[in-house]
Amino acid sequence: MHPTELIGHLYRSLDASDEDAVSVILKVRGETCDIDCLHCYEKRKEGPGGARISDDQVQLLPNLFAGRPLAIELHGGEPLTAGKDHIAQLLRTLAGMPQVKRLSLQTNGVQLDAEWLDLFDAHYPGLELGISLDGDPEGNRWRVGYDGDPTYPRVVRALELLAERGRTCGIITTVTPAVLGRPAEVLDHLAAFTAVTSVSVVPCFDTAVTRPTTYTGSRRPPSRALQQAALDRPGGPAWAITPDQYTDFVLGLTQHWITTGLFRRLKLSPAVPTIRRLRGLGVSFCHFSDMKCDHVFTLYPDGRLGSCDELPWPQAQLTHLTPTTGPADITTAQRDSNLLRQGKGLMTACVTCDYRSTCGGGCIATRWRMNLAGQHDAYCDHRIRLIDGTAALLADPAHPDGAWCRTARWRPTPVNRMRDVHAFLATWDDPQAARHLAQLVTSAFGNINTTGLPGPTAQSADDLDPAHPQWNDAIEPGIKPLVDHLTGRWHLVTYDSCEGHHYDGTRRSQTREVGLLPRDGAEYAATAAALCRAATRCAPALPPAVRLLVARNNLTCETTGRTHPVLDLRLLPTSEMPGAAYFAALDDATAQLLAALDAETPVDQRPCACPLPVA
Repeated sequence: MHPTELIGHLYRSLDASDEDAVSVILKVRGETCDIDCLHCYEKRKEGPGGARISDDQVQLLPNLFAGRPLAIELHGGEPLTAGKDHIAQLLRTLAGMPQVKRLSLQTNGVQLDAEWLDLFDAHYPGLELGISLDGDPEGNRWRVGYDGDPTYPRVVRALELLAERGRTCGIITTVTPAVLGRPAEVLDHLAAFTAVTSVSVVPCFDTAVTRPTTYTGSRRPPSRALQQAALDRPGGPAWAITPDQYTDFVLGLTQHWITTGLFRRLKLSPAVPTIRRLRGLGVSFCHFSDMKCDHVFTLYPDGRLGSCDELPWPQAQLTHLTPTTGPADITTAQRDSNLLRQGKGLMTACVTCDYRSTCGGGCIATRWRMNLAGQHDAYCDHRIRLIDGTAALLADPAHPDGAWCRTARWRPTPVNRMRDVHAFLATWDDPQAARHLAQLVTSAFGNINTTGLPGPTAQSADDLDPAHPQWNDAIEPGIKPLVDHLTGRWHLVTYDSCEGHHYDGTRRSQTREVGLLPRDGAEYAATAAALCRAATRCAPALPPAVRLLVARNNLTCETTGRTHPVLDLRLLPTSEMPGAAYFAALDDATAQLLAALDAETPVDQRPCACPLPVA
């Protein structure tokens, strides 16, 4: 597939379909807010404040997007500063639009009271509420009023009121150094609020921010003095974190969320979209889907209409909203946008990435900022670690240390299925079980399977075990030493193996690999740790043409539909394609791997070779 087509699978253009839903962020008061968070990205845009998005502007949205389904978010600044009458009118208008499938309001919670809740119930009972709260009191140290005092106590009163009224909300938590090293404590604190049903943690990747937010008037508010003090330090603002720090926090959060059972009542992001992608399921979250910046719009009170509000403005502006602005104006402006072109171009690296089907490319706005700061690789590395670590937690929540392993990587096989996994495992461990005659045919290239055909898509093979009388005949010679060691010395179950096949150029050659099916979570964790230690041990001794990959994967049972976590050992070429140099070095690489495996064992329960995060 051409790279342009592959990018199209990761970043869908708005004009690719006239049925795609779009997200519209209404900056009801622009950047105007009744508090003055030091890390506020909206105020750094220095856009005009004070005005309000009008009801007439909102009424233009259905035609502007040609009747597409709309997800509308009332945002700011602080939307509640628009006043109750104005918000009531907007809600009435939006309630009368069948195109609006979801309506939410993001607030700092400071003004939220019984009158506001009565208003929401009267005009839009289905309104979803989101509240910005950075965890516990210490985590909220950057959320202050213009007087410099913390806003946390007032937000807590709003959450208590929601609980009294039987209403729920989601929390958006900005991850700063104030919460690092305390994921369990922070999540427990948020989960203790009865009204909270979801928590979304977002990173404060602000290391490149150097300028304070401007202010009007002759006297600097105390909050801006605090901001300046936070900026006057090397390495970026005191509230900024690195991608690695964010990943450590999110994995710690996810570990606690799973092991404590909080997942039963609390939705956690980015954990949930990551898990859904690991399981091959669709997501609506743009960081993990193809519905990226072309499907996200922001409207300001002065009529500026642009793409995602996290992109830099004014570059993100597409047009100016008027009664005559139509769908063609939007798509034309998107095609002409240099910023969107640049953002989409950053996804070129995704085309050859092994994680693209799970990662989805991430956030374009963040990628753009990180690229500008020379940290593009750091962003991708953080996404990879997030996926690898979450895959480990899913496979064995009881042994969460696997989440910090940097050797075992998530590498799903497009089609990895077995007819009956439970029956296969039961037979493997029962030498007296009945075993049926297998059909074994060898291809001209040495493939042993039921068809005698080369190539992975043309093959099918019976599932055999060491007690089967045809076991030795079914294992291809090049991989047999590895299979014998793993099944005999390590007492593991292998569900697949291939010695590697150098084809005649008509098809892609196959690499040498063996798949391991752990019997339970404990065996999975011990095996993954032992493979990590062995891989670390043998890496320096491998011939230059070969590299070793310890892959986390899933095996689907056709009988039950369940997926089972598996581990694959793959000897891969260091070049893009397995060529002559790879196959010439393959036996030497196998011998080096065997020596490393001989020095390790899963039985001793030692941790993997990767360091745990520093608390």
